[in-house]
Amino acid sequence: MNAMNPVCPAPYTGSDRVLLGHGAGGRLTAELLDSLVLPAYDGQSGPLEDAALLPGLPELVVSTDSFVVSPLFFPGGDIGSLAVHGTVNDLAMRGAEPVALSVALIVEEGLPLDELRAVLTSLGRAAREAGVPVITGDTKVVGRGAADKVFINTTGIGRRIPGLSPSAAGARPGDALLLSGPVGLHGTTVLSTREGLGFEADIASDSQPLHRLVRALAPLGADLHALRDPTRGGLASALNEIARDSRVPVEFAEDAVPVPQPVASACELLGLDPLVVANEGCLVAFVAPARADEALAALRSLPEGAAAVRIGEVPRTGEPGRVTVRTLVGARRVVDLPLGELLPRIC
Repeated sequence: MNAMNPVCPAPYTGSDRVLLGHGAGGRLTAELLDSLVLPAYDGQSGPLEDAALLPGLPELVVSTDSFVVSPLFFPGGDIGSLAVHGTVNDLAMRGAEPVALSVALIVEEGLPLDELRAVLTSLGRAAREAGVPVITGDTKVVGRGAADKVFINTTGIGRRIPGLSPSAAGARPGDALLLSGPVGLHGTTVLSTREGLGFEADIASDSQPLHRLVRALAPLGADLHALRDPTRGGLASALNEIARDSRVPVEFAEDAVPVPQPVASACELLGLDPLVVANEGCLVAFVAPARADEALAALRSLPEGAAAVRIGEVPRTGEPGRVTVRTLVGARRVVDLPLGELLPRIC
């Protein structure tokens, strides 16, 4: 640290190996994408969206995701339903409703068939409840120890809702920042179940599909500028990604973010920040300020968004790409991308 640049160095000096943190959705993930993944694919510079528009067919959206949750079953969900919800939600963040899913399984030799049956039954139920058919897939079996029970890859195709074109690069100065529900439930539930901490007796994952919430926001049209579901890396990562890709500052109030008391207690005990804990059933929305009340009413009209709140805004002045929080004591602090993996194997 020095007087000209009062920033403490991050406790990370680089590695020539893949780390768990490279899959955490934070700073290491961004570095891996920028330095290795995107160059290998001749990736274009620009916003990194939750789902991509199909070339030549801009009304269609595609997203793919892999799920490696441990344990497979937890209060509020399991790896099967989570795979559906996560993929449907990535499509929804581009303003699309799901049309079809593919499902690929990597199964470890020795997994009891009853466990696999329970996972697939839950996956099928979640797909039917979301109104999206599973139309194709693949199954591979690997030797004992080559995987952890079962990994699931899902690809979703969606059709954009007419009039909606939200983008991670779409936030604008003056926008209102809305959050559709409480944060921290999924990550703390999975961690507590895995480690036997006991918090799962009071909380459950928020895993749920969000495309109906986005449909409710359709009357906003072009005034709905950006959407993101704060999964890996939590609210901190989601807001930093939009601030970066939109080249705007973002500011929110700490006391406006709903954190359930059991989540707050678990985070305090474990030394975690609820802002970086993963969620699987809420979204952040950047909307034109004149439509903020209408957007909140639309979110609150559905069970998935009953606890929606306004938590902040896009200041008209400030450093582009910087996210700040107004703390409970009235100060402001910068909210960075999380560096490493705090809660591995949660999605």
